[in-house]
Amino acid sequence: QVQVVESGGGLVQAGGSLRLSCAVSGSIFSINAMGWYRQAPGKQRVVVATIARGGITNYADSVKGRFTISRDNAKNTVYLQMNNLKPEDTAVYYCNKNPPSLTWGRGTQVTVSS
Repeated sequence: QVQVVESGGGLVQAGGSLRLSCAVSGSIFSINAMGWYRQAPGKQRVVVATIARGGITNYADSVKGRFTISRDNAKNTVYLQMNNLKPEDTAVYYCNKNPPSLTWGRGTQVTVSS
């Protein structure tokens, strides 16, 4: 069973940067699309960015120009580079297939202070 483990979160000031990593226990080469999702307190989990096997990316409007998703098929890892972070980016971040079909991991907490 494929599992995911997210890491790289933390506390950062507004304007700062973080790089999240998603380690996948199985091969992601055959997975068509992976995505990063986030869930803020009291809100539903939403998709933030997706990347297809061929490298095509899509982003939520709220993060366009600030976040970059990438994948390393050889390392079975998906990354999310987050720049110019804002307090509204505060959330628990998760990775999964797109659409999500794997068991959700524990996520990684990102807290942006103003």
